[in-house]
Amino acid sequence: MRLSHFWQRMEEHFGAAYAESLSRDYVFEELGSRTIRQALDDGFDAKEVWHAVCQAFDLPAHVY
Repeated sequence: MRLSHFWQRMEEHFGAAYAESLSRDYVFEELGSRTIRQALDDGFDAKEVWHAVCQAFDLPAHVY
């Protein structure tokens, strides 16, 4: 998954302002206690990060 597609999905599901806040402030255990921004900066694949978001927020399987 490209980063642009990742951010597009984030905005579609959470809205632009909340997606930005979520990426900076919410810590995901699935990402080794990192935020989205930290995980991406540390080299996590965007698809892996997206799966963690979907799990944490109980998004339906079809959005994977």
